Amino acid sequence: MASSSSSCSSFPLISLTFYSLLFLIVVQQVAAQYPAMTLTVVNNCPFTVWPAVQPNSGHDVLEKGGFALSTLTHRSFPAPTHHWSGRIWGRTGCTFSGGRFSCATGDCGGRLECGGLGGAAPATLAQITLHHGGRRDLSSYGVSLVDGFNVGMTVTPHEGKGQCPVVGCRANLLATCPDVLQVRAPVGGHVIGCKSGCQAFGTDELCCRNKYNNPRTCRASTYSEFFKHACPATFTYAHDSPSLTHDCESPKELKVIFCH
Repeated sequence: MASSSSSCSSFPLISLTFYSLLFLIVVQQVAAQYPAMTLTVVNNCPFTVWPAVQPNSGHDVLEKGGFALSTLTHRSFPAPTHHWSGRIWGRTGCTFSGGRFSCATGDCGGRLECGGLGGAAPATLAQITLHHGGRRDLSSYGVSLVDGFNVGMTVTPHEGKGQCPVVGCRANLLATCPDVLQVRAPVGGHVIGCKSGCQAFGTDELCCRNKYNNPRTCRASTYSEFFKHACPATFTYAHDSPSLTHDCESPKELKVIFCH
């Protein structure tokens, strides 16, 4: 009897150990299902840019959320090997004064390392979603001018399969920004940003709010058309659908390039 009792009591322990090991193997396989990938931020502008990275809710903060990037330099870092989505933008005119860090455009609460915080409009945004689509390991990316423009930007994939175009806005819209959308520097008065119609006027129609918050009623405006005409492969209002689509599978690298 003692022998039988000992045998029975050890069975659930063996089963628990087996399923624990099986669970760990499955977790390791899931975590390792996507190959290594690199994110690179490149500054081709003739001035320093302070890139910022904001993850969507529940996703990892990358590179502490922000850093400085001198002219004609780049910074590469590993992308998460699991599903990730978020945005990258460039801050301009940043200074340390009186012990406080601040930026003329794209500021994230006066912090060098944004730590997950968003940026102030107007700012050109790269929107990125990595590792979706199951086994196909798709990466989606786009450049948005919905929150206005502060610096030219493109997203360039490398070594991906399928449709992997370069998208973004190469034009310097600061030079052509309509007067009503201009943001000017407090010192010198030069144009440092170009606001969206929503930011400039705040109406429900231009902001696609309330009854305008659906694809049927949220329409292009004369202000979004200014951005669309200069940079057709960008999002220019909330329910916009850029003509250039893509379905990029397993790129080895995504480059976000300022002043491309």
